[in-house]
Amino acid sequence: MVRYAKEAENPAKSVKARGFHLRTHFKTSREVAGAIKGMHLRKATKYLKDVVAQKQIIPMRRFMGGVGRHAQAKAFNTSGSLGAWPKKSAGVFLDLLKNAESNAEVKGLEVDSLVIDHIQVNRAPQMRRRTYRAHGRINPFMCSPCHVEMILTETESIVAKEEEDAPKKRSKKKEARARARLGAE
Repeated sequence: MVRYAKEAENPAKSVKARGFHLRTHFKTSREVAGAIKGMHLRKATKYLKDVVAQKQIIPMRRFMGGVGRHAQAKAFNTSGSLGAWPKKSAGVFLDLLKNAESNAEVKGLEVDSLVIDHIQVNRAPQMRRRTYRAHGRINPFMCSPCHVEMILTETESIVAKEEEDAPKKRSKKKEARARARLGAE
């Protein structure tokens, strides 16, 4: 059994999913994780599918060097409207969410009420390749894979608050305007 960075408060009502040495960039994966944290499972899946189709954007908050500005990023409170559509990272997260959904079905939890409670992305050891340069030199050509872990928790269904029969409070000024309108008509 592998140790997670955080344990679920109620293990019977939560599911886990994780991936090791995923061949997708750590920096974009970190931004994707930040974007979907706290979302419902269905909403996060739809959001990531829209990111792959470039209908919605992932706001870039920390690792934003060389990232372009896009109008879609204005919907998020990010400085400079910086955002991107990290297709590979979104695909990896879609696979992890699908795995978590399967785990929930096996455990007998209701899939529609799962919320991403904890999600964490860590750097994995870099993989080494080489690139050939001018004058017979060789430089390293490294990739930055990542480890991802997530815990989804089943939430209780929210019951709508019943309306009270007490009359709504209105200020004296609004009541006077209402009386004046009725008197004018």
